[in-house]
Amino acid sequence: MIPIAMAPRSYLWTVIYDSDCGFCRWSLGWVLRLDRDRRLRPIPLGNPEAGELLADLPADARAASWHLVSPDGQRFSAGEGLPPLLRLLPGGHAPASIAAAVQPLTNRAYRLVADHRTVFGKPVTANAKRRADELIAERSA
Repeated sequence: MIPIAMAPRSYLWTVIYDSDCGFCRWSLGWVLRLDRDRRLRPIPLGNPEAGELLADLPADARAASWHLVSPDGQRFSAGEGLPPLLRLLPGGHAPASIAAAVQPLTNRAYRLVADHRTVFGKPVTANAKRRADELIAERSA
């Protein structure tokens, strides 16, 4: 394992997320906690690098979901990003296989959560969001 401070950015997967969404930040915080090998680097939508990585997408498509970009530049968005993300996490290969096998369902589930993230975010405490923000800031450095 290469510590993130020492890992060349080209070795890391980039997670592009909505920094204005508390539920999104809280969810990303959980993903980063599971990312023990520190293979993920978060970047908020609107960041110039995120703009470069998403340059071929219209603005509404950029904002419509999270995006996962591999070190070689392959991009996965919304539910399509779940299988490759899970494969990066400890114990994630079996769940990734299931998510990939039922991809239309994975996409619908993602859309359901994304479209109701305000509702799902209501029970998330300010303290939980603060802890997620701290982890995101640490991993963004």
